[in-house]
Amino acid sequence: MAAMRDATTPFDARDFLRTVPGRPGVYRMLDAEGTVIYVGKARNLKKRLASYFRANLDSPKTRVLVAKIHDIEITVTHTETEALLLENNWIKRYKPRYNVLYRDDKSFPWIFLSDHEFPRLGPHRGARRAKGRYFGPYPSAGAVRETLRLLQKVFPVRQCEDSFYNNRSRPCLQYQIKRCPAPCTGLADPQAYAEDVRHAVMFLEGKSSEVIDALVKRMEAASAALEFEQAARYRDQIAALRRVQETQYISGEKGEVDVLAAAIEGGMGCVQVFSIRGGRNLGNRTWYPRLEGALEAGEEGALLERFVAQHYLRPGAMVPAEILLSHAVESREALEEALSGEAGHRVRLRHALRGQRARWVAMAADNARQSLAIRLNSRASQLARLEALQEALELDELPTRLECFDISHTRGEATVASCVVFDTAGPRKSDYRRFNIEGITPGDDYAAMHQALSRRYRRLKAGEGALPDVLFIDGGKGQVAQAAAVFDELGIRGVTLVGVAKGPGRKPGLETLHLSAREAEIILPADSAALHLVQQIRDEAHRFAITGHRQRRQRRRNTSLLEAIPGLGSKRRQRLLKQFGGLQEVARAGIEDLSRVPGISTRLAQQIYDAFHADGT
Repeated sequence: MAAMRDATTPFDARDFLRTVPGRPGVYRMLDAEGTVIYVGKARNLKKRLASYFRANLDSPKTRVLVAKIHDIEITVTHTETEALLLENNWIKRYKPRYNVLYRDDKSFPWIFLSDHEFPRLGPHRGARRAKGRYFGPYPSAGAVRETLRLLQKVFPVRQCEDSFYNNRSRPCLQYQIKRCPAPCTGLADPQAYAEDVRHAVMFLEGKSSEVIDALVKRMEAASAALEFEQAARYRDQIAALRRVQETQYISGEKGEVDVLAAAIEGGMGCVQVFSIRGGRNLGNRTWYPRLEGALEAGEEGALLERFVAQHYLRPGAMVPAEILLSHAVESREALEEALSGEAGHRVRLRHALRGQRARWVAMAADNARQSLAIRLNSRASQLARLEALQEALELDELPTRLECFDISHTRGEATVASCVVFDTAGPRKSDYRRFNIEGITPGDDYAAMHQALSRRYRRLKAGEGALPDVLFIDGGKGQVAQAAAVFDELGIRGVTLVGVAKGPGRKPGLETLHLSAREAEIILPADSAALHLVQQIRDEAHRFAITGHRQRRQRRRNTSLLEAIPGLGSKRRQRLLKQFGGLQEVARAGIEDLSRVPGISTRLAQQIYDAFHADGT
């Protein structure tokens, strides 16, 4: 979620898009008065939002909409299905001018299974008087329609109205496309139909694992019998069922809950507050509290403790019965007592969570990190930190281009060097480079750094790019000496060389800076804006190097991403692929989806998810 801009400042789409993640989520477009004028969802937020700012827009309505955009707020979700449901809730809440409004707020929708010889599966809203079974409630009609659409692909149970069903003399199109066995004309096998109904009921009751296990066994049997087309159909059924599960996650929680998550990075803090009412995510707000006492990463609990007291202990504050926290707070009991007295009912603060509640907290924490990244990389914030860096390093001019190198390998295997670039707008990812290091003694970081720097700056010296004002090296005096030697060989002058050595215990805030032109070391205060910028660029170089190393190691070993994950043996890999119906479905699954597979713990699910989203996509 982005911070509101001054009403006189035009919206810089290019600057904003540089920080948007390629993840599923929902976006809200606001005008100069802060009014929400459009709400949309996306499978990939970066690609979807970029499409609004193309040079030639076909739709006149879209051109008018884009002209009115003053700010865009984003909320990252686990899956595209969650984004769909949150978009629906926000459209109803904000009634944006440029959205189509569907007025279907009479009651929560259900899925109804009729009590017939050949039961019908369909949507239902209103009083539940008819004989049969009801499943739900679901948070939106869209969730019901999507669930029924996917279920029909897996279990061909009729969904037509009784009036249509009772007057058929020949099968309809649903029979032709294998979505219904045509019980209306006597073509359906009663036993097979009953089995499909039983599986559909089991799935809607939450017994999805049992159904998927049964389909996995059928797929294996079909494959063993060389019936590959049938095995492929079972595989597609398994993948479709997994997508239905995503929809079901939304309708499990009851009551009123607020979810709070904090993040601290680069001397700045962010708190996300999600409001969950009746199991529905009603949206979120973002705060950027001023950090007192120079709180650092790892002290999010202290930030939350202060925020909870200030946010809820005020006149007119709406205090829910439960407040879920991303980090533990020391004065939990005292806060609960104070909040309960203020609200007039018992209030509980919870941190150690499981199931759905843990999932909400994970989503809030993810959004806190994304919001903080957007804020940190905003142009105004970046300029302020560059000015602080100029003062700390005693530079004659404001540095407008920074580069940082790091080396990554595993015991000398598949060594990769990374180069990341920052300018006045933050990370300049189009200028990032990786270098596969060859021909050195395995594990020789000095030789690897020398090779990477030589390759990089020989090209820049030849005019293929711009030289940096400051070059950071992740390391101490030895690494800086390698950079100085390369620059002497190439005859490069005017670049300030800085080594960033980790402090005792590798704790952030204790880094030592080594400048090639000085003998004395520089140790900046923990709350220094210049140090926060150095930490950010150093950490980005480290992340980019590790990602490249893992990818190279995987290609060298000729294995899939799954085989490179510690603790994921061959049996678990096979079970995972069978349960999802293929690697592509594993890649798009959320952490909760993955942890539902037998033998896959939440921690291992997180590792699998991270392996497929190493670049934040």
